[in-house]
Amino acid sequence: MVVETARRDHEEVAAEAAPAPVMTAPSPAPADAAAPASQTRSDPGAGLPQPQKPTPRRFRDLLALDDFERHAKRHLPRMVFGYVSGAVETGASLRAARDAFAEHRFLPRMFVDVSGRDQSVQLFGKHYASPFGIAPLGGAAFIAYRADLQLATAARDAQIPMILSGSSLISLEDVHAANPDAWFQAYLAGDQPRIDRLVDRVAAAGYETLVVTGDTPLLGNREHNIRSGFSMPIKMTPNVMLQSALAPGWLLGTVFRTYWKHGAPHFENTDAERGPPMMSKLVRNTKKRDELAWSHVEAIRRNWKGNLVVKGIMTASDARIAKECGVDGVILSNHGGRQLDHAVAPLDCLAEVAAEKGAMKVMIDSGLRRGTDVLKAVALGADFVFLGRPFLYAAAIGGADGVSHAVGILRAEIDRDLALVGVKRPQDLDASYLAPAARTRD
Repeated sequence: MVVETARRDHEEVAAEAAPAPVMTAPSPAPADAAAPASQTRSDPGAGLPQPQKPTPRRFRDLLALDDFERHAKRHLPRMVFGYVSGAVETGASLRAARDAFAEHRFLPRMFVDVSGRDQSVQLFGKHYASPFGIAPLGGAAFIAYRADLQLATAARDAQIPMILSGSSLISLEDVHAANPDAWFQAYLAGDQPRIDRLVDRVAAAGYETLVVTGDTPLLGNREHNIRSGFSMPIKMTPNVMLQSALAPGWLLGTVFRTYWKHGAPHFENTDAERGPPMMSKLVRNTKKRDELAWSHVEAIRRNWKGNLVVKGIMTASDARIAKECGVDGVILSNHGGRQLDHAVAPLDCLAEVAAEKGAMKVMIDSGLRRGTDVLKAVALGADFVFLGRPFLYAAAIGGADGVSHAVGILRAEIDRDLALVGVKRPQDLDASYLAPAARTRD
């Protein structure tokens, strides 16, 4: 009876969570292509997404990415929501990453023809419809039903990249089958044979971009998880069972349905071999992560024939080393405030790192929530940006359709903000379009 209830619950959610094109900006043309006449907007609503059908009722209150967090908080158990939203220790790194964007103000240009706007970008030889993608999200399928596949599908349909986490609960092969353009992010030990076996598996699956994370020699001190009762593996305490019972949509639609259709979720991609079940006394093999060094990155570069990206870079000196190792791109990140407390905001390092990039691509995550944030990052030298938590919240409350709705909101904001700043493309921006917040207060 419970299983049947879970099935009906999911089907009802899926039926309501149809895509919401009202929030989705028109798909941009390639940057080097002339805009067709249909893209030249001269009407008063130029730059705004054009309604095609009503937004589903359950999405009508979702007007900005922050709204997804508010809705997800009502849907998820407190411990699960805290796992996603929380940060280490005092939360200083999380706040710094977000607050850094408020330290910059735009200097918009007037009387500029901004018709035919185009937010598409080229990255590693591929055309993406927008300058943002979905960051890696560990344990996502415990937050939303088959979340990695939902995120991959939405990213594929939106023509943006999605990075699969090495801590995911769905096999990297299944995600690649759903989205052949997905990237894979690895948490690696300083053990070359283990590294080689995993890299060979990723290559055999068909991935073209490998992301190596450098900021996890140990897990950060996530006290909020201890306080809420969240752990991996999950311990079925009375507190955990009560919280789960108070979130029936999540319990039936995610946990029970996963067990019913796919069995116990495992850590599928920590190593070349399948890891232990998430809800068991066994733990993932995280030994020797504190031995990972640049020499391992050099060895990966020799073995890996695709695009190689290093994530967690925060200094120009590390960016120079990455470039010398033959890395194709770096992602500036403080891990969303989940590793080192009081770490500098990635945005504050961006201009200095971008000055060292040469042919290497510089990307950034942590703290982005608005179209204006995306444009600020690009103006300061970013080639691309990634967001994580908002898209996972979207998957939790609406599956792939929820993620598509979130993508559409951000895409529409970027289109609007390009026009209001006075440029047609993100690539037209540079630091001259920004002023320090202190200057604007004078």
